[in-house]
Amino acid sequence: MADLTRRRAALAALAAGASPARAQEKPVLPAYPVVAPGRALRFPQDHGAHPEFRTEWWYVTGWLKGPEGRDLGFQATFFRTRPQTDQSNPSAFAPRQILFAHAALSDPAAGRLAHDQRAARAGFGLAQARLGDADIAIDDWRLWRDDRGLFRARLGGEAFALDLAFRPTQPPLLQGQGGYSRKGPRPQEASYYYSLPHLVVTGRLRQGRRWSQVTGQAWMDREWSSSILAPGAVGWDWTGLNLDDGAALTAFQVRDKAGKPLWAGGSLRAADGGLTVLAPGDVSFTPLRRWRSPRTGAVYPVEMDVAARTPAGLRQWRLKPLFADQELDSRSAGGPVYWEGAVTTAGGRGYLELTGYAEALRL
Repeated sequence: MADLTRRRAALAALAAGASPARAQEKPVLPAYPVVAPGRALRFPQDHGAHPEFRTEWWYVTGWLKGPEGRDLGFQATFFRTRPQTDQSNPSAFAPRQILFAHAALSDPAAGRLAHDQRAARAGFGLAQARLGDADIAIDDWRLWRDDRGLFRARLGGEAFALDLAFRPTQPPLLQGQGGYSRKGPRPQEASYYYSLPHLVVTGRLRQGRRWSQVTGQAWMDREWSSSILAPGAVGWDWTGLNLDDGAALTAFQVRDKAGKPLWAGGSLRAADGGLTVLAPGDVSFTPLRRWRSPRTGAVYPVEMDVAARTPAGLRQWRLKPLFADQELDSRSAGGPVYWEGAVTTAGGRGYLELTGYAEALRL
């Protein structure tokens, strides 16, 4: 029996690209960098990947004017993660970097989110996240910045596909302290974080077999981190709003298992570029209407009042969903179940993200 166990261990090690001798060695795990204040963000370098950190994402959400002038919401998101695998493993198959991506379309005519996804380990010409500028690809899905400074995305599946260009109209919005954004009580519970609000969208949308020209407005979030959540956190509520006067609101709260905020923050950038950084005591989310998913049983606060205390006084935005069923289940690609929905407010529109309601979020 002991000899059979040793043979099985050796076969498992060989399948992972290791030798039987290496299977007995202590693995060399990644040493993730700590996010700390004082690092100046640089562009276009920070549009590109940061593979030494544990996780990062390129997150585009927005509104499209679709066929017959219908309002549609969309999401195009790429994630990169550096798993805790043996860094001394010489095998080309060792999963040193994992990439996965989501595409989603919110169409009120359908009444629920259409969704597709991809996942792959980096390498072999199938998946990569470039250094130095934005260029992330998984098979035929791609998000990149072209030589004219436009961000572009091509992704989708059988039900729909997106072929979109995003033109920046404002400089990057550095969140927190110059891009160092706290997410918890401890300083290392943070990310490097910037946003690109008020992106002008042009391109094409396919629904079924039909392609249509579309226009719209979008928001891109870029974050990378090694330890983004406090141990007691189960998820977060986040919104990014493109306001009609050119201003941009970011607001978030990280919740504990009782639903109370562990941390909160955000920013309000005025149309003239004046920036107000929102501290934990400046932000509040008040649920107004909840929706229960018939598939997962999760209950989401899909309509919210978001308040922000600014030097000019307390401001408030009521967020109303384009429709209630905008739940995204990415578990088949190793991701979470969460709600990611197009929302409107008086004087603007954007997206609301609600995580940790189906189960505690694990990054």
